[in-house]
Amino acid sequence: MKIKQHGIAAAVLVAALTVAVPGGMAPAFAQQTPPVARPAGPPPVSFTVEALGGGLHMLTGRGGNIGLSVGEDGVVMIDDQFAPLAPGIAAEIAKLTSKKVRFVINTHWHGDHVGGNEAFAKDGAIVLAHDNVRRRMSTQQVMKVFNATIPAAAKTALPLVTFADGVSLHLNGQTTGIRHVKAAHTDGDAFVRFTEANVLHMGDVFFNGGFPLIDVESGGSIDGYIAAQKLALTLVDDKTKIIPGHGPLASRKDLEASLAMLEQVRALMARAVAEHKTVEAAIAAHPLKDLAAIWGKGFINEELMTRIVYSDLSRGVNR
Repeated sequence: MKIKQHGIAAAVLVAALTVAVPGGMAPAFAQQTPPVARPAGPPPVSFTVEALGGGLHMLTGRGGNIGLSVGEDGVVMIDDQFAPLAPGIAAEIAKLTSKKVRFVINTHWHGDHVGGNEAFAKDGAIVLAHDNVRRRMSTQQVMKVFNATIPAAAKTALPLVTFADGVSLHLNGQTTGIRHVKAAHTDGDAFVRFTEANVLHMGDVFFNGGFPLIDVESGGSIDGYIAAQKLALTLVDDKTKIIPGHGPLASRKDLEASLAMLEQVRALMARAVAEHKTVEAAIAAHPLKDLAAIWGKGFINEELMTRIVYSDLSRGVNR
């Protein structure tokens, strides 16, 4: 195990960039937004807190789903959405406990998961993440699928403690295991497993009910995403409560359905690449049409999913 400490943690990954996101939001994603937010006045945010047992909670608002472990040792928070939402998130936590947030765990680097780092770090929280989260937040990033350039975060936005493979926390009567999964949604993803409560937070390696975003420019891949979901299935049982990065609280059956969909997507898109179609020709052929009727109603619609997976699988093939 390799743990690193870096300066003082805190601050927001600026996400005020305009991007075109085709398609509407499905009900399961009603309070979710892409990792790069529109700057124009968003509607008021309504927060929901769902108790999971054992002092665990899922908090939803706008952005990635938040996991909370609340107990006598304080609060452990998984992801913290966008910067402007930090006061609202803190107010929701204050309804559960008078204790402060001691640790924030970032499941990856996207702005809808790390935006509140600054506020909570200024209030004393220590931010943890994979090595690549700190590395990517430290430099300008490009997300071609959204035609967006994300500037480097301020030094105070960066995780204070980073890890290569994993690390465990022992707070609130829970063994909290943080485990890196490779080349899935990004190259810095982490699962967070609360052993005693039987709760698993998967970050954006699981979009419950929709096509996922696979950030190819950030080292993500469909093969890694599939491998990570297969790994997750070895960590859960029929009673496990799974917090996805986006979408409602999930079960093992929901995860199995997502994996089956992704394997179909991979097979269909591999065929398109093997036939040497261009990405535009592949989009016009609608290889994911049937799957999109069920899975393409979130912010990753049929066209975006086709474009993302084509880009991933065609690297080095159609050049």
